Amino acid sequence: MPMNIGFAGIVLLVILGLLLFGPSKLPQLGRAIGATLLEFRRGAKGLIDQDEKKPEPVQSKETK
Repeated sequence: MPMNIGFAGIVLLVILGLLLFGPSKLPQLGRAIGATLLEFRRGAKGLIDQDEKKPEPVQSKETK
């Protein structure tokens, strides 16, 4: 499913948001969505960083 919304789609979404939530709730809703996305990105980055820090298994060299 392509995500090519375009300008008309964005305007339609804003108008729909105004109708559903009202003009006083939209800034709060935007902040909540932004905070959620930021926290998700931090968590994903933390998982990626944690995975990269895993040490490689050391292979021992046996002498005979």
